[in-house]
Amino acid sequence: MLNSNCANCPIHDKGELKRMGIDSGDSDFVIALAGNPNTGKSTVFNQLTGLRQHTGNWPGKTVTRAEGGFQYNKNKYKIVDLPGTYSLLSTSTDEAVARDFILFGKPDVTVIVIDSTRLERNLNLTLQILEITDRVVVCLNLIDEAKRNGISIDSRLLSKKLGIPVIETAARQGQGIKELLKAIDDVATGKYICKPYKLQYPKNINKSVEPLISELKEEFPNLPNLRWIALRLLEGDQSIIDFVKERSERINKAKKIDFEKGENIIDEEEHIDDILALSNRIRWRLGDNFHDKLMESIFEESKKITRLTVSKDGKKKPFSFDRELDRIVTSKIWGFPIMLGLLALVFWLTIIGANYPSSMLATILVDNGHPFLKNLAENIGFPWWLSGVLIDGAYLAMAWVISVMLPPMAIFFPLFTLLEDFGYLPRVAFNLDKLYQKAGAHGKQALSMSMGFGCNAAGVVATRIIDSPRERLIAIITN
Repeated sequence: MLNSNCANCPIHDKGELKRMGIDSGDSDFVIALAGNPNTGKSTVFNQLTGLRQHTGNWPGKTVTRAEGGFQYNKNKYKIVDLPGTYSLLSTSTDEAVARDFILFGKPDVTVIVIDSTRLERNLNLTLQILEITDRVVVCLNLIDEAKRNGISIDSRLLSKKLGIPVIETAARQGQGIKELLKAIDDVATGKYICKPYKLQYPKNINKSVEPLISELKEEFPNLPNLRWIALRLLEGDQSIIDFVKERSERINKAKKIDFEKGENIIDEEEHIDDILALSNRIRWRLGDNFHDKLMESIFEESKKITRLTVSKDGKKKPFSFDRELDRIVTSKIWGFPIMLGLLALVFWLTIIGANYPSSMLATILVDNGHPFLKNLAENIGFPWWLSGVLIDGAYLAMAWVISVMLPPMAIFFPLFTLLEDFGYLPRVAFNLDKLYQKAGAHGKQALSMSMGFGCNAAGVVATRIIDSPRERLIAIITN
C-alpha cells in the first residue's frame, strides 16, 4: 500500500489505464498511431486498447485501419492505427491514407512508433510528420532488442533534438507503456508544449518556397503547416491541390453570407489560381530533381541526429548483415547476376522437381485410376453416355490438370513466397525499375510477370501491388 509520501511524489503516476476495446465513442481526444511497417505498432495498439486488432475500411480505400479506445486520467481516447509506411510523400495508397489522416483528420496527438534497432531509417518518417503537426510523441519501441544488439540510444538527447517527448518501450513485455500513456496525456491536455524540430532544406529550395508560403499565409492565415503544404504543391500533389481549392471554396461560401456583392469572392478564386500558377513556375525553375533534393535533405538530417544520439557498445566496428547483404543484391555489378541466378534456380527446381510428382500422380490418377473407375462403371451398369461424361470427361480432365499443374505450382509458389519473406523480391523490383520505366511500366511488374510463369491468373491478381492505374493496366495486358 502506498503511503502519503509516495502519493505526493512528482514522479508518482496517478493515472490509471482502462482498456475500452473497440468502444471508442464519445472520446475526448483522438490519437493517431503511425510508423514504419514491422515496428510493433500493432503491439502498442493492443497494449493500450486490450484488443487484437479491430479493422475497418477507409471510405473509398482498400487499405484497412484499426480503431480502439482507452481511458486514462478520466480522459477518453480514441486511437487509430494507421497503415505502416516509410514516407508521407504519397507514392502509394498506404502513404496517402496515413498522410491524409494526420493532415486532414487533425488528431490531438500523433504517436510515432520507432524501431530502436533502426533509428536512422525510422527518423525519415518522424521528420516528415513533424512538418505536418507539432503534437507528437515518439515511442522508441523494441528497446530491449537494441540493448541486446549493443545499441545504446540517448533518449533524452533525442527528445531535446526533436523537441518532443521520446519514450523507451518494449511493448511486447509491457515495458514503458505507463510512461507512454503519461506522455500522450501531457501532450493532449497541453501540459507538455512540443517545439518540434524543423528540417533544413537546401538554400535554393527555402528561398524559392518563401513567396509561395507568403501567398498561402494570406489565403489561409490559420493553417499551421504552410511550409509543408507549399512543398507538396511544388511536387504537384493532387490531393493537396484539391485541399487548397476546397478550403478556398468554403471560405468563399462563408463570405457569401456576409457580402452581398461578389467582387471579393471572384478575387479569392483568382488568388487560388495565382497560387497554383506560382507553384508551377517555381517547380519548373527548381527542375526535375526537386523531389530527390527533398529526400536527400531528410536522409541527411536523420543521419545527423542518429550520429548524435546512437552509440554502439564495445570497440568492434559495427557490422549490419542486413545492410551489407542489401548492398550486394542491389549493386550494379552483382545485382543482376544474383537475380538471374536465383530466378533460374527457382524455375529449374520447379520444372525438374515437378517431373517426379507429376509422373507419380499421372500413374495413380490416369494410368490406374481411370481404368479402375471405367471398369467399376461398367460393373455397376452405367449408361455409356453417363460413363463418358463423368469418367472420360470430368474425372480424366481433373486428373490431368492435377497431374500436370499441381506439382509445379506446389513447388513454385512456396519458393516465391520464401523469397518474398526474406525480402528479396522488393530488391528485384528495385533492380529492374529503371529498365521497366524506360518501357513505360513499373519495376513491380517483374514480380507479377514472374508469378505468371506459375499461373497467369495469379500473376494478374498480383498486379494489385502496383499503385498507378495506368501501370497496373499495362502489367495486366502484358503479363
